[in-house]
Amino acid sequence: MTYQLFLFDLDDTLLDFRASEKRSFLHTMHELGLRDDIDSLFTQYQAINVDLWKRFEMGTVSKDVLKVERFRKTFALNGIAIEPELASRLYLESLPDTVVLIDGAKQVCETLSRIGEVGIITNGVESIQNRRIAASGLGDYISFVATSEACGHAKPDVRFFDYAANMARAFRKDTSIIIGDRLDADILGANRYGIASCWFNPDSMANTSAAVPTCEVASLHDIVPALDMMQVKLKQA
Repeated sequence: MTYQLFLFDLDDTLLDFRASEKRSFLHTMHELGLRDDIDSLFTQYQAINVDLWKRFEMGTVSKDVLKVERFRKTFALNGIAIEPELASRLYLESLPDTVVLIDGAKQVCETLSRIGEVGIITNGVESIQNRRIAASGLGDYISFVATSEACGHAKPDVRFFDYAANMARAFRKDTSIIIGDRLDADILGANRYGIASCWFNPDSMANTSAAVPTCEVASLHDIVPALDMMQVKLKQA
């Protein structure tokens, strides 16, 4: 394999953020004394959160605003008189305690760390992501963590990928690959930056976007064979 730098998205690629998010949300609501219709509340929160993250990635809302605004809007819709700042703090504090690994995450990171360098590229909050990685047991295989918070720009902005590339021990576009679940952030970012990409697509979603992955896998266990196959095709081309 000629790839030497493997840039992994974190949430819903290596860590099951959807599972972690719900556990942390439920824990937070219970800590705040809320017990009724929590599932409905979570559904509303998710929709608001997704919209705010899209706005953050477009640069129209800051990370600090996002962290509180998602709770403020959810509480306002339901007439809940609880400080959103408190909910945000409790939620972020609980996230590192609710880490769930995607199947195959440890194995693929361990294998690729023996081949080259594994880095994390994430739009998440830096202190929280570092704590979640430490709790996940993946830290021994990861060389660096590039966050949008530290960079000042979010995926798919090419300035974020410049920032991540500068954190690597050695960076070359032709020996680097981005692996992630988000077409609009990870794969589109790879396209704009001019490097290869592997779309992690466990739900077999159709790609109706402008992003073009170099390869696609449904399981993390398939990544190493897929990358090996890519190299064979390149040699034959």
